[in-house]
Amino acid sequence: MVILLLWCLNCSAQHKNFKFPDSLKSKNFDYLSAHVSLNPSDSVKSKLYAEAWLYKAKAEKDYRQQVLAYRSLMYHLPKEIHLWYADSIIAVAEHTNDNALLGSAYMTRGVSYYERKEILKALDNYLVADRYISQTDDKYLMHKVKFAIGLTKHYLGLYDEAVSLFTECAAYFEEENDRAYLNSLHSLGLAYNRIEKYDLCTEVNKKGIAAGRILDDRIMEPYFIHSEGVNQYFRKNYKSAISNLNQSLPVMLKSKDIANEAVAYFYLGKSYMALHDENKAIGYFQKVDGIFIKENYIRPDLRESYEVLINYYKKHNDKTNQLLYIDRLLKVDSVLHQNYKYLSSKIFKQYDTSKLLKAKDDIEHSMQRQRIIGGAVILILVLLVLFLISRHYANQRKYRRKFEELMNRKPAANPIAINPDKDTESDLNPELVKTILKNLDKFEIGKKYLEKEMNLVRIAELLHTNTKYVTKIIQRYRGKGTIEYISDLKIDHIVELLKTEKRYRNYTNKALGEEAGFGSTQNFTRAFKARNEISPTYFIQELKKDSHE
Repeated sequence: MVILLLWCLNCSAQHKNFKFPDSLKSKNFDYLSAHVSLNPSDSVKSKLYAEAWLYKAKAEKDYRQQVLAYRSLMYHLPKEIHLWYADSIIAVAEHTNDNALLGSAYMTRGVSYYERKEILKALDNYLVADRYISQTDDKYLMHKVKFAIGLTKHYLGLYDEAVSLFTECAAYFEEENDRAYLNSLHSLGLAYNRIEKYDLCTEVNKKGIAAGRILDDRIMEPYFIHSEGVNQYFRKNYKSAISNLNQSLPVMLKSKDIANEAVAYFYLGKSYMALHDENKAIGYFQKVDGIFIKENYIRPDLRESYEVLINYYKKHNDKTNQLLYIDRLLKVDSVLHQNYKYLSSKIFKQYDTSKLLKAKDDIEHSMQRQRIIGGAVILILVLLVLFLISRHYANQRKYRRKFEELMNRKPAANPIAINPDKDTESDLNPELVKTILKNLDKFEIGKKYLEKEMNLVRIAELLHTNTKYVTKIIQRYRGKGTIEYISDLKIDHIVELLKTEKRYRNYTNKALGEEAGFGSTQNFTRAFKARNEISPTYFIQELKKDSHE
């Protein structure tokens, strides 16, 4: 962190001391921006034009050009400081009141978070970007942010939602941008594979290859072939999988695409294993390990390579290599938990590590007592899992019932109907009560309760009375304490928005809380659950499920 701060300060100082070349002083913004894009391979020269562009934009106080220059310059700098530049881009963009520019700025910060694998923060920024861009007529930007959201959904394991977004992007980009169209198709094919729609994955891959040839843009072709190789493995066409993966590998090696190289090795190994060629399969799994050792790259499905290697050396009674890959797998699990923490529970359900730990213990200690303890632990875990599963399904039934009750519930403006004229128990003047109740109705109809941190004093101001009368009247005529009354109005407002306007279903809890005027996300989620007995996340999931979103 200290090194990063020093680097950022150094970059700031360098730009502050930047000397504008005389040869560029007479050049306009179009000239400078064009020469940045004309020199992508000449990093030093391209960076010089970007810095000159930013210097000129600052000197002329042209905020729009500053945003564009900042964005251009940041891509010539290390990824570690992209987020710092993204914050600067947003700060400048806020001076423009340009929704498209603001949306692009938040999308840039989302990309920076995505690069750092802070996926939920990336998604939050993409959703803010979407809110700004949706107020414009810029269809291209709208679908660009949809694609970015799709990538985060895919990363988080929300493959059905990713499919929906990639499908929409592919339909739009087909007529607007060739490369974006091909990228959308490729991502769609990968998502189809994840939800086991293997026929659709094949269809999309074929479409992508054909489209690339028609458009005379074949850069993506090896990636469609690679995707189809993986897909053919799942379709149990192992020879076809091997052929496709081997065809795509040279491109991955040449472009140093270690991620897709590792995936190719893994599914080549799986295919050869399915064809009972164990020795060849083991070689490919070792290549996956080689990439992990050299590049520290791993992803959840590749983890199985180590289980295969451990079992292979166990079968051959090679305890040295067995222990080597057990230790390696523990390191792999540590990396996966850090980089894929949103999927970690799913990973460990699919690939149980208890046997791995037990095998390591057997090799190092070979003690019967440890095996008994290990067995007892596993039994307890199984019983615990069975208990949790049972409780989970019981809770799911309860939550679904609460969801249906909430869907059928109509918010009542006046939960307790009492006529002030006939209210013999009140110690207040009936005419005064009528006046305050009339103002209270206006308060509710005008949704004044959505003000942030609405409290008793503020309500008293709005009702033109004192806090004592407000407390008494709300308790008497609304049947609630003041805090509960305000909170319930806010929550009922959000529930109606979620029911009637689909775009709010893509908001984060933080964004929904801000929409309702809560001071914090925690206060919002706590109030939502207290009012409805289900969480906002569950309510949104069920809404989407029922409407087939």
